[in-house]
Amino acid sequence: MNVAFIQFAPRFGEVRRNLDTAERLALEKAADADLIVLPELFSTGYLFLSRSEAFDLSEPFPGGPTGDSLARIASRLDAAVVGGMAERAGEKVYNSAALVRPDGSFEIYRKSHLFLDEKDYFDRSDGPIRAVDAAGSRIGMMICFDWYFPEVCRVLTVQGARVICHPANLVLPHAPEAMRTRSLENRVFTITANRSGADRRGGRELSFIGMSQVTAPDGTVLTRAPEEGEHVAVVEIDPRAAEDKRITAKNNLLEDRRPELYGDLL
Repeated sequence: MNVAFIQFAPRFGEVRRNLDTAERLALEKAADADLIVLPELFSTGYLFLSRSEAFDLSEPFPGGPTGDSLARIASRLDAAVVGGMAERAGEKVYNSAALVRPDGSFEIYRKSHLFLDEKDYFDRSDGPIRAVDAAGSRIGMMICFDWYFPEVCRVLTVQGARVICHPANLVLPHAPEAMRTRSLENRVFTITANRSGADRRGGRELSFIGMSQVTAPDGTVLTRAPEEGEHVAVVEIDPRAAEDKRITAKNNLLEDRRPELYGDLL
């Protein structure tokens, strides 16, 4: 199975340009991929200044420009594609990750843990967190700040996910190394697709760290992008490696769990 991330610097509010860039990079540099992951909010940019602005740039899924663009990539490359978007559902707007398969079927995941000012602009997800089938494997989706909460990856792992797709707009420096731990503690592959560049609006600036990466179940970084610029990487993985949850000859990651002791988590 070939997996890919696409890293680039979206321009805020220039949806058509951002979609064209993503399609160009996918078709030119990820044509061999079975699963492609794009950054969080890749079609709109990140630095919203108000909820009304987020609502105005949001769109329904499916049926909007971002969903249509993901569907074109999926169909032309015969690949599953995951990308972050501002999703409108009635009067609510979510920071979401959309997945589209080559046959046009789709899934949506709404970000569980909103970061900083996202709480002012987006509605809180009502769940669920669930693994789905795509690209011939079992995959999960999480978005950016979700990495800070190990429960997300663990729930997806318990549900059978072998590959975790992680669209991101990372500004904190810790996530690339932390995602190695998420892979190791769950024995899964992770694909972090981060953006590069900066958003500068309303007297504010956010700089993003790039460093998109693919990590293996043993925590190895299979490939990592630079901090700046456009970068597409395609990596061959064997998702079956994520089925082996053995830690030692007498320890199994899932079988050794003690849920009866974890009550305080609930």
